Amino acid sequence: MELKSLMVDTKETWVEFPGCNGFEVKVVNLARKELMALRKRCITTKFDRKTRQPIEELDDEKFISEFTRATIKDWKGLKLKYLEQFILVDLTKQDPESVLEYTEDNAELLVSNSGDFDTWLNEVIFDLDNFRSPTKGPAVAAPGKVVQ
Repeated sequence: MELKSLMVDTKETWVEFPGCNGFEVKVVNLARKELMALRKRCITTKFDRKTRQPIEELDDEKFISEFTRATIKDWKGLKLKYLEQFILVDLTKQDPESVLEYTEDNAELLVSNSGDFDTWLNEVIFDLDNFRSPTKGPAVAAPGKVVQ
């Protein structure tokens, strides 16, 4: 058996955002290869006149846009009142219990304007435990531990 035949490039799962009951995000784990390709698409090369050398710069806005579109595929249960935890919003004319629908633009705005949401997203998508399939069969204990 070859490792190559077992590997997958991406996998999606629903993850609940802590502290926001019912707010779940459908996220995608990106393989290192995919992440590097995404980053490469967001690099521009400029010529520095002083050093007469090309300089590579990461286009932050493009990276956030590409990264968000690649990692967030949907969400559900994002009540407007939860937005107050992420960004400054004016909800005076809105029902705080109403739900903000998922769009790629809404996701991009949330990631680019909320450090807390961006940090959570990065932690979730790079934690392989979030994407592991449950194992079938009896539970196997680690050495020295008892399975109940």
